[in-house]
Amino acid sequence: MGAQTFTTPTSNSNNALTFLLPILLLIFMPNMHTTLATSSSSQTYKTYVKTACNTTTYPLICYKSLSSYASKVKSDPHKLCTYALSVTLKAAKNASSVVSKLYKNTGLTPSEKGVVEDCIDNIKDSIDELKQSVSSMSNLGVSGSDVQLQLDDIKTWVSAVITDDATCTDGFDGVKVSTAVKTAIKNSIVNAARLASNALSLIDSLIY
Repeated sequence: MGAQTFTTPTSNSNNALTFLLPILLLIFMPNMHTTLATSSSSQTYKTYVKTACNTTTYPLICYKSLSSYASKVKSDPHKLCTYALSVTLKAAKNASSVVSKLYKNTGLTPSEKGVVEDCIDNIKDSIDELKQSVSSMSNLGVSGSDVQLQLDDIKTWVSAVITDDATCTDGFDGVKVSTAVKTAIKNSIVNAARLASNALSLIDSLIY
């Protein structure tokens, strides 16, 4: 009788793996390449935002507020400025909410109410100026408009925002205001003012 040859299960498994491996590589390699490319691009965009923020007054605050928009900004300075203004507008609205809630506090003294009321007016002005800035930045150069004139207007509005915020906090000078009220207002106002300062720095760097 001739010798019988038996194929072991291990041998069959090896043959199957040898056959399937090239197919699996063809399936997964493009996805792996895409993932790596996306990750690399994302890091590049974040590096761009960080580099731009390093030119601002408060670079850490700048990067923290804008890094989440890196994939949308990519490496576009105009988009970066637009998002910087939008973030500042959001902070101003938050400050308005904080101060308005404080104003409704029945425990405020007449002098505290006066300071808070003035602050509300200043913040409202800031919000209006930021809305104008965001709108103008979003439509920069549209329909042949004078870009430099638009930028000058935006810079004027953002500068006014910083002044309004400073006026709000300066209102505490010489007035007896509780520490809790003063801290709550200053924290929200200072955050908006610093974001506005950063936005102005980024806008100053725009070249057209």
